[in-house]
Amino acid sequence: MILFRLAKEAFAKDLSGNGAKLYGGRWNSKGIALIYTSENRALCTAEIAVHTPLGIVPTNYCLISIEVPDRLKIVELDVSQLKNTPWKSHPPNQITQKIGDDFARTNKYLVLKVPSVILQGEYNYLINPMHPLASKISIKNIEPFTFDDRMFSR
Repeated sequence: MILFRLAKEAFAKDLSGNGAKLYGGRWNSKGIALIYTSENRALCTAEIAVHTPLGIVPTNYCLISIEVPDRLKIVELDVSQLKNTPWKSHPPNQITQKIGDDFARTNKYLVLKVPSVILQGEYNYLINPMHPLASKISIKNIEPFTFDDRMFSR
């Protein structure tokens, strides 16, 4: 399976999960390393766009293609766990962070498939860089990525 990630050029080769560890995110608390990826390029783009103020076009980004060998099990979040919860809230809440934190701490699986808040019916994939099989994932391609200015205009 190929997963996609958009990152600043300086961090394009970084699969440590340190950015998420430093700042936390929807699916992890500060202090928990995870690598956020998406199932397609469009979702990656939308994820960056919603976190960028209007009028500012992100620059110096790269699109990273990450290969997860097909033989590695990917666990999918049971979305019934999210029913009747404010899992789509902004900023993210402890409900989703606990799910990602538990995924990382138990270290049972390398990849967790989670629903996208931004694009209904699409999925993001969390990679646990501390998992014993993390060395099996690899960067297949890094290419410069330019955002269309119209996505960020008022």
